[in-house]
Amino acid sequence: MADTPLWEPGALVLVVGLMNPGEKYRFTRHNAGAMALDVLWPDAHYTAVKSLEGELAEVREGELKLLLLKPYTFMNLSGQAVLKTMKKFHIAPQQVVVLHDEVELPVGVVKHKFGGGHKGHNGLRSIMAVTGSADFHRIRIGVGRPDDDSSGIADYLLSFQPPGERVTKEQLQPVWQHLVHG
Repeated sequence: MADTPLWEPGALVLVVGLMNPGEKYRFTRHNAGAMALDVLWPDAHYTAVKSLEGELAEVREGELKLLLLKPYTFMNLSGQAVLKTMKKFHIAPQQVVVLHDEVELPVGVVKHKFGGGHKGHNGLRSIMAVTGSADFHRIRIGVGRPDDDSSGIADYLLSFQPPGERVTKEQLQPVWQHLVHG
């Protein structure tokens, strides 16, 4: 990664916290992306925007304007909300950051990645299919794998994530700062 900022001052960046909607899924591992938005910007005020199929908040990060999006669609349809928001605000894929759960990383590990495949993640798969691009930033939030995966990864991801396993500001902030400030 370069030691210079990715975006020019005044740029508009879409930051998406992938999630499944509803109280039933609120604190599941699959909702790590949305929980990360709340950790990084706890004072953000979201407004439901039906036409965008999600909740949207606007915050400033230095000279950047950030649009925070929590899609209302289920994970496998996340691309719909992302594409609608990109079109409405004229945002290129390179100005999108998707925060998502990552079973290939241990709990508490957070990494940045640009582009690449979806590795079976239905939210990423949907965004790539609908937008036609994999050229967006991802902040991968480690949720680990189950000790016994006989019931499958899906059940694990849709299960309650204990508070001690949820991503913290101390884990997220260095990755976010390096992405934004170089």
